[in-house]
Amino acid sequence: MTPGDGAVRSPPGGRRARTDRETRGTVVVALLANVVIAAAKVVAGTVAPSPALLAEAAHSVADSINEVFLLASLSRSRRRADARHPFGYGKERFFWSLLAAVGIFVTGGCFSFYQGLHTWLSPPSEPERFLAVYIVLVVALLAEGSSLARAVFQLRRQARAHGSPLMRQIRQPGDPTVRTVLAEDSTAVVGVLIAAGGVAGHQITGSPDWEAAAALAIGALLIAVAYRLGREAQSLLVGQAVDPRLQQRAHALLAGQEEIDTVTTLLTMRLGADSALLAARVDLREGLDSEEVEEVCVRIKQELREVCPAFDQVFLDIIDAGSAERARAHSLKEELDRVVAEQDDRGE
Repeated sequence: MTPGDGAVRSPPGGRRARTDRETRGTVVVALLANVVIAAAKVVAGTVAPSPALLAEAAHSVADSINEVFLLASLSRSRRRADARHPFGYGKERFFWSLLAAVGIFVTGGCFSFYQGLHTWLSPPSEPERFLAVYIVLVVALLAEGSSLARAVFQLRRQARAHGSPLMRQIRQPGDPTVRTVLAEDSTAVVGVLIAAGGVAGHQITGSPDWEAAAALAIGALLIAVAYRLGREAQSLLVGQAVDPRLQQRAHALLAGQEEIDTVTTLLTMRLGADSALLAARVDLREGLDSEEVEEVCVRIKQELREVCPAFDQVFLDIIDAGSAERARAHSLKEELDRVVAEQDDRGE
């Protein structure tokens, strides 16, 4: 197996640094918004008192903690590769995104459930100050909406850079940082609307059960989002392959080389937000000497660097393919084409 003359680095350092700065700015905006909103919700929710607003306060506290995790992931994931981590620290982002999901579940979801059940079983005796609650909710909606707009703007720019629709970019499991902020802010906007509905129901009917129900709904929403984010982070940490379209592009490039007779195996794995590993077993045509084989490998890796720049690490294993390997190569190509066709049919 020849690991390649010079690992493939992508995107280029300057563009990668700009992307990181933009991502850090998105996270910082979300953090500042959540810190201010959390403080306002805690004060107003305690003074009012409003169970729905306190549930939303827990939501904002959870989001604030998670943004700190995400900021830590940005710097830690860019550390240079070393002897203990020869493929770098790119998966740090996946780990901290997993912690963020746990934070949403514990701090936000569980407390919201507790607040809803507590209100249901022990309704507050003091009259609620609805005006103060509405003011805080409106401010929270504006702040969360602004943070959400920034996250969407960044994802839209990334989608244009990759030539893909926005929804496809959102579904891509590449950089979980911005997608986590997007999920948090989207959930926060929905949570504020749920809380406002609960407060309005309380004001109209005079029953705090409406706010208890709103707190329970917010808790259920947060747990669902935490589960989704946690599953995605877990899949990336275990070792997820790159997008099938990128696999198909790499396979087509390898199979199209005149020196390559058969691509028997194509293995990929995400190493970080914008880096991946590719390992392929190929059968070269007959008549190439060792020096020509080396030159072919160097040229192929250079072409992969240009066509599929996401692959930081490329390994080519030269084999003498038998009938079993050739049959496996045919099955590999059919399966890859089928998966890509299914994604296109679903609009992903």
